[in-house]
Amino acid sequence: MGIFGWLLSFQNEAEWPLGATPQGEASSKRAGKGDFMNISRQLGDESGYRLAEQQARRELEEEAKKIRRLQLMISMVLSVIAQDPNLTLAEASELAAGAKKAALAMFPDKELAFDLLYKPRLQRLIRERFRLQ
Repeated sequence: MGIFGWLLSFQNEAEWPLGATPQGEASSKRAGKGDFMNISRQLGDESGYRLAEQQARRELEEEAKKIRRLQLMISMVLSVIAQDPNLTLAEASELAAGAKKAALAMFPDKELAFDLLYKPRLQRLIRERFRLQ
């Protein structure tokens, strides 16, 4: 979901963690009369915020890990296509199709992104390698 999606999931200002507003300003509604002495309520808000922040950080780290894995996989496919002297055109096409299938398994709704970022590189390398037009 990412931090932006998480922040957008709150319906109104009262639900924002630590009383923050979408504009980043502290809400004056957070501390009501007598709330300054209610330590457990304040700690509960902060610990909930920390948990949500940790969860968001873990999600971002997991996504970054998947992106690095995808980049490494594409790099390896490109290297094999470029350097294997016994590779046929059919095998190179299978490698490219397999890379797309694996990428879509990692990022199911990102076919357009794959087609814009990686497909042209794969096609160009296959054209150059096998001298196609």
